[in-house]
Amino acid sequence: MALKQKIVILSGAGISAESGLATFRDSGGLWENHEIYEVATPEAWEKNPQLVQDFYNDRRTQCGQAQPNKAHEICAALENKFNVHIVTQNVDDLHERAGSSHVLHLHGKLTQARSTKDKTLIYDLGYKALSLDDHCKWGLPLRPNIVWFGEDVPLLLDAEKLVQQADILVIVGTSLNVYPAAGLYEAAPPHCPIYLIDPNEVHITNSRFNVIKEKASTGLVMLQNLLLQN
Repeated sequence: MALKQKIVILSGAGISAESGLATFRDSGGLWENHEIYEVATPEAWEKNPQLVQDFYNDRRTQCGQAQPNKAHEICAALENKFNVHIVTQNVDDLHERAGSSHVLHLHGKLTQARSTKDKTLIYDLGYKALSLDDHCKWGLPLRPNIVWFGEDVPLLLDAEKLVQQADILVIVGTSLNVYPAAGLYEAAPPHCPIYLIDPNEVHITNSRFNVIKEKASTGLVMLQNLLLQN
């Protein structure tokens, strides 16, 4: 039996926006009326941990109420014909709930908390609220298991290895503005076609990009049809 071609999908906030989850880049630099540096940096946590905790508790509630959309469903359906791995910048669990088997979360997960002492000490939360009274086994407060601005991205090398192995690379729902994730496509092998799905004008000079200027769900329907014809 021939091996399935390996598709690596790099997904960003645009794919979850269609499920009603807000993105800060689409609202003038605000995320649910907060400056991003008020709620998504280590300094924010040090300055006002209650605000940060409340913010992510609200995001977790929204995540639990949201449903996967057509774009998430197509990513999962492609597993019927391809070996699909998703590298997502999103912290929600909509890819998993749509049925995708291999999802790497570059920026952490809303449904988890971690120790403020040991970043490898991770606890599953589901959609429950997290309190400053919730402590790890060392007796220290738990924080959201989110990679904040200014922090290292622990899974970046794992993501890069996946892209290096790709037969087809798909970039969807991301503006290619947030580094280091935005540079991952550069690891794609020379033979690997790159499809970029974005409704906005993206200034790409690399001739390897095949641009589909549509929102995530529409663009992925088009790409699915194209891939299944080949």
